[in-house]
Amino acid sequence: MPRRLPSLALAIALALSGTARADEADLRAEVAQLRAELAALRGEVASLRAAQAAPLAAPPAPAASAAVAASSSASAGRTAAAPGAAADVRRVATTSDNATTLTGYGELNYNHPFGDAGASQADLRRAVLGFSHRFDEATRVIAEFEWEHAVTSADDAGEAAVEQLLVEHELHPGLGVRAGLMLVPLGMLNERHEPPTYYGVERNLVETAIIPTTWREGGLALYGNTEGGLTWSAGLTTGFDLSKWDATSGEGREEPLGSIHQELQLAKARDASVFVAGNWQGVPGLLVGGGVFTGKLGQGQDFAGRDARLLLGEVHARWQPGPFDLSALYARGRISGTEALNLTFVGQPSPVPQSFWGGYVQGAWKLWQDGDAAFAPFLRHEWVNTAANYAPVPPGLGAAPAATRRVWTLGANWWLNPAVVFKADLQREPDGDLDRLDLGMGYMF
Repeated sequence: MPRRLPSLALAIALALSGTARADEADLRAEVAQLRAELAALRGEVASLRAAQAAPLAAPPAPAASAAVAASSSASAGRTAAAPGAAADVRRVATTSDNATTLTGYGELNYNHPFGDAGASQADLRRAVLGFSHRFDEATRVIAEFEWEHAVTSADDAGEAAVEQLLVEHELHPGLGVRAGLMLVPLGMLNERHEPPTYYGVERNLVETAIIPTTWREGGLALYGNTEGGLTWSAGLTTGFDLSKWDATSGEGREEPLGSIHQELQLAKARDASVFVAGNWQGVPGLLVGGGVFTGKLGQGQDFAGRDARLLLGEVHARWQPGPFDLSALYARGRISGTEALNLTFVGQPSPVPQSFWGGYVQGAWKLWQDGDAAFAPFLRHEWVNTAANYAPVPPGLGAAPAATRRVWTLGANWWLNPAVVFKADLQREPDGDLDRLDLGMGYMF
């Protein structure tokens, strides 16, 4: 019996050893299977995050007026869709890992004056690249960079500029704040100026000469929307610098505010400006809105115009019943406190106007549509006066008010798709010099 004990013990030890090896092999197999399942789960989570990142990073739908979706798109006040296009026409490139959206637009125009064929001109008017990066569900940065006239140098007419650079943060649904260089939400063009979103080769005269384009200021703004269809924004920003007024040139006579716009380039900021703007879209196809911008223009400088103040207001409406697209806008500006300054400009061709105004009515008809492609003729009539009157000065020292310009534009937009458009129009100013053919091509993404 004692001899059998070592043999029995050895047999038991060998059996236990074999069982342990089998259990270890099974355990390794289970671990390998768990690792494979974990890798699969990680892949599914990555796919879900990628799918969620695109809508979070995508900008709001394009519109005729309101604010920006990573290009001209910082605002919560998006309005009607691009003429002849679906509601969301922006094609974006998005990287899902960091929710970054790339955007851009550009246009190439040709102008042929009938009275002076030698002055015909082709121009790569502008090329713009931008991005929107979402840091989290509530916060994003928006930037846009623009090059004009193809070549930028000290000896060329081109210009390079930062058109927007701002941070937006959603405080809670329906209310947010933005800070930085932002587009001012007045009119239907300033915040939504990509070529496929408006009619005509050139931007309309009213929203160029009366409301500057592209008008941006640095500051802080609140924005929001309601369930009833109201989008609004209000802000405290930089303003204009009247000390830049050049009474010897015709620039102020053509664009009163454009000539003293600072664009946040070492902007004098002693005097802040404020704005309030809103759009209501409570009825399908209808947009009604307006805005006011006001502020002192002297910027604390010691010159005769130090107490001058600007008040600029506008109202607009757009109605899109079926294939028709009808719109109207009126804007009026007033610069007070210019009497002493204009006395220093006696004898010069362009003193500072006391009031300036403009308006237009426009109608378009979507004559043909096939899928995303569309063709729409339009007619626009504009009235503009950039120097309607001047502040009173001693008799014989004042300047005569400017004549009101009346411009007709007849043309058509042809969209290959909602993001690419070809344009042609005829512009005629019965009592003025504008009489030309315009051709253009534009895109956005």
